Amino acid sequence: MSKNLISTNIEKYLKEHENKELLRFITCGSVDDGKSTLIGRLLYDSKTVLEDQLSAVKRESRKYGTTNEEIDFALLIDGLQSEREQGITIDVAYRFFATDRRKYIIADTPGHEQYTRNMVTGASTANLAVILIDARKGVLTQTRRHSYIVSLLGIRHIVVAINKMDIVGYSEDVYKSIKEEYLKMFEKLSESLQYAQNGKSGYHKPTVDFIPISALKGDNVVQKSTNMQWYEGKPLLEYLDTIEISKDINLSDFRFPVQYVNRPNLDFRGFTGTITSGRIRVGEEITVLPSGKKSRIKEIVLPSLESGSELVTTPEAFAPMAVTLTLEDEIDISRGDLIVHSNNSLTTSDSIEAMIVWMDEKALELGREYEIKRATTSLNAIFEEIAFKKDVNSWEEIKTDTLELNEIGKCRLLLTRPIACDPYSKIKGTGSFIVIDKITNHTVAAGMILDAAKRERKKRVYTEAEIELNRYIRKHFPEWGCANIEEIK
Repeated sequence: MSKNLISTNIEKYLKEHENKELLRFITCGSVDDGKSTLIGRLLYDSKTVLEDQLSAVKRESRKYGTTNEEIDFALLIDGLQSEREQGITIDVAYRFFATDRRKYIIADTPGHEQYTRNMVTGASTANLAVILIDARKGVLTQTRRHSYIVSLLGIRHIVVAINKMDIVGYSEDVYKSIKEEYLKMFEKLSESLQYAQNGKSGYHKPTVDFIPISALKGDNVVQKSTNMQWYEGKPLLEYLDTIEISKDINLSDFRFPVQYVNRPNLDFRGFTGTITSGRIRVGEEITVLPSGKKSRIKEIVLPSLESGSELVTTPEAFAPMAVTLTLEDEIDISRGDLIVHSNNSLTTSDSIEAMIVWMDEKALELGREYEIKRATTSLNAIFEEIAFKKDVNSWEEIKTDTLELNEIGKCRLLLTRPIACDPYSKIKGTGSFIVIDKITNHTVAAGMILDAAKRERKKRVYTEAEIELNRYIRKHFPEWGCANIEEIK
């Protein structure tokens, strides 16, 4: 239907394409389990590979000779020379394609342990993870590692694609055995993530589904396989097209990180940004964090590409819309502030607990000052303590005072000023941050907020003179609003 529209009504086709739902997913798993081949097959069978690309891949396939006379679909994805020579994925490769129902962004992530940080980067924005398992090998260490990381990153949907079924004779017994082995492993994995439930909304256990495939032969990738009549589920592309993801967006808790103050003339002052979660309506009361100032929404202005055109407003906006908010009161708001509903309580704190994925060759140093970027906020922070680092193969918690490259640990950070704390499990956009080395300016870690940390503050002991002075001021100058220091906890 869409192809006919291209030739008959291109504007209608583009409009339909613009409004399609977007699904981001990653492929992950162990080395040489067929991740790149699966994506290449998906693109080829869904007819989204251009003729010149296909011709080039056919030439390259003959050159490397890894698949006899057949097309090596992995070459569609592995673009680096070193990737093609070694037959492995090193960097994250992104590919785009669309069906009549959805638009897709695929992140093909490396399988090797050495490139775990690249896998984390690809998974950080994904709605769904396709974890490949080689049918000959079953659940491996990398299967456990990647399952842990995608669960930690809050991906709500996992599809276990049991690949290379053609090599094991399309055996149903092999499929059932691997499925049972994975489910047992995943149950233990979920138990090991109990600490993530410390957040206010709790840890969301992903849904797990299984599809037996052969990426090389095309079984159950786009078309249903005739070689596995015993499998009653959907092929992978149909599964991706129909899985429900709209409920994954949090529309209850309104979060609006201010990106910049929009002031084109003396008569207009608005606050521009992207709604991270929730919805907002004109007239509703909002609170600005961390200052705590309140006001009401006067207008919600939509983006306009035409300069000088009249403002286009809407009575309601929701995530992930980019809008400009104007308020009924002239209050002080700047980039980095967070606008929330007044009836939506949110903790602000200068100390947080977070899971940290260390991504730099130079190890984490306790007590050293790093820069933190969370949504539109930048501030400095010190790592005060590492509660434990996680062995992502056995999920044991190990005592340590540092994190090396690719290691994951639970840390407490002291910030230079308070921020509004959203647990990552509740809202990804405001619950995540990156850590930057202030000297090299390199991104050295990714963080996921668990909760505001409890800090034991020593109560100050006031002298008799200070207490008398405080009493005197409160008695004779009540208009100053001086607090009673004897009651301060």
